[in-house]
Amino acid sequence: MELAFTGRVIEWRGPSPYYFVPVPDEESADIREVAAMATYGWGVIPVEARIGEVAFRTSLFPKDGGYLLPLKDAVRRPQGLSAGDDVTVEMTVHLQR
Repeated sequence: MELAFTGRVIEWRGPSPYYFVPVPDEESADIREVAAMATYGWGVIPVEARIGEVAFRTSLFPKDGGYLLPLKDAVRRPQGLSAGDDVTVEMTVHLQR
């Protein structure tokens, strides 16, 4: 399943700060439809994503009926991304076979 969306980078301040892009409601609903075929456990969904020129693999975290796309420093720093920035995400959800 391939998706594209625009979202705002948010920061989670836990013991270690981390950055995410919330997946919009419409795309989250599409992901929920295939979640059972995609998750490898705990509700996380493996994806390949691209923001600008940076492609990466990660897993979506379920949150409040939607999903969060984690942004590692290796994704954020080359593009100078920080909390509050709007980004366009191209993402492929991988289904388990």
